[in-house]
Amino acid sequence: MAKSVEEKFKTVIEKNTFYFFNRRFEERYEGHLNSIRETLLVLKNEVETKGLKKEIFESLLAENENGLRSLLALTGFSNESLKRLITLIRVIEDDSLSKLSLKEKWHNSEDIENIKEWSDTTIEQMLHKNKSFRTGIVNIFFEGATVPLLANTIPLFELKKLSISKLQFDISAMIDTIVRYKEKGSYSGQKENNSETVIASLLDDLKLTYETGDLGELIANARDSKRTMDFIIPDKKSPRIIIESSFLVTTSSGQGDKSKTEISIQKLIKKHYPKAKFIGFVDGIGWYVRKEDLKRMVAAYEDVFTFHKDEMRRFGKMLQVEFGK
Repeated sequence: MAKSVEEKFKTVIEKNTFYFFNRRFEERYEGHLNSIRETLLVLKNEVETKGLKKEIFESLLAENENGLRSLLALTGFSNESLKRLITLIRVIEDDSLSKLSLKEKWHNSEDIENIKEWSDTTIEQMLHKNKSFRTGIVNIFFEGATVPLLANTIPLFELKKLSISKLQFDISAMIDTIVRYKEKGSYSGQKENNSETVIASLLDDLKLTYETGDLGELIANARDSKRTMDFIIPDKKSPRIIIESSFLVTTSSGQGDKSKTEISIQKLIKKHYPKAKFIGFVDGIGWYVRKEDLKRMVAAYEDVFTFHKDEMRRFGKMLQVEFGK
């Protein structure tokens, strides 16, 4: 006999487990966490007895299977951030960064057009097998914050994690790591941390009105092809400048599809809003290393800007000319 709604309701209420967990997995993962904790305690003792030496951390990365995880836990530097940093080192030609990371001793020539981020496995293998790569990574954790390129490129929230005081197990530095772990989600989710906020702030400073969303003519004539616009200046009824922003930090292959979409949108705008300028903000390492996709992407726009301070000034001057400010 089929159960009544009330019976099914009571089953969920009376037999609710509140939190699901797999006990076997929990016990196994506790062993993993304990291994990292013990590794850090041994590392702390070694630093205290022998002093802060790079060789200690090089041995950690070479000999301990949890060495990298322990170093990341100690500093609060995420695995994803490390991948981005390694990609940056691979694609950027900067004397100070290359020298510190010993790039020429471990980096082979790559096709920058089709570069991909290294997997966790690749990074682990490089750390275990390639002494120069291992030394270079340790150098970054010791001195990375002093490299002008990194100081101007990596967000301060992340740059502060490349600190010698953390490697010394300084109490204040440990508290800083805990705080940054706790606030990482909140930091990432803050509206002010969105690159589009920079555009909005400039428009506000120039006292220009703008809207976001769908354009009326595209809804009426191309509902299946239209897309939400990031900025429509001064309004949807009479747009003079339409802006799309694309800041990509990953090196995935999705950029190709995005560039095709923008080209189709450009054609729609040109047809239904011939007096409007279609402007793009295209920035981030994801576009830097996918140059063929980038070429297709920028072809969709009348002009393209990045979030570099010089480009933001140029964008501001363009707006002043356009609107007589």
